[in-house]
Amino acid sequence: MQINTTMSGTEQLQTQMAVDTFNKSLNVSGRVASQELGKDDFLKLLITQLQNQDPTSPMENTEFIAQMAQFSSLEQMTNMSSEFTKLANMLNSGEAVTMLGKSVEVNVGENVITGVVEAVTRGAAPQLKINGMLYSMDQVNAVYGN
Repeated sequence: MQINTTMSGTEQLQTQMAVDTFNKSLNVSGRVASQELGKDDFLKLLITQLQNQDPTSPMENTEFIAQMAQFSSLEQMTNMSSEFTKLANMLNSGEAVTMLGKSVEVNVGENVITGVVEAVTRGAAPQLKINGMLYSMDQVNAVYGN
């Protein structure tokens, strides 16, 4: 008896999709695969470059300083981005707080609900409590002063 070890095109596609799905689900050392390099990746590359340089022709001081300046700039941009995210969250929370006690219209699917904002939650995605239910700020269609 001879065993057929050749996979059909459909079987190959299904297998490849299963492998791709599994590989995407892997989480190595708390990190997820990404197409972008971060500051940790840059530092690892720099250290690897220093460890594997030719001892008879080491990296020039100016080249090393330029790479360190790039690393410093990258780190500062990352820090700024983080701070801008915090600022945006604070502004969103502040906007939600200003709606307390005001009448609002909220879009829920094709329905429009009207009510007074009873409470708000804080954070990156603040919510408004209207008629005992929580709604996202993105759902607010109109705000009326009382």
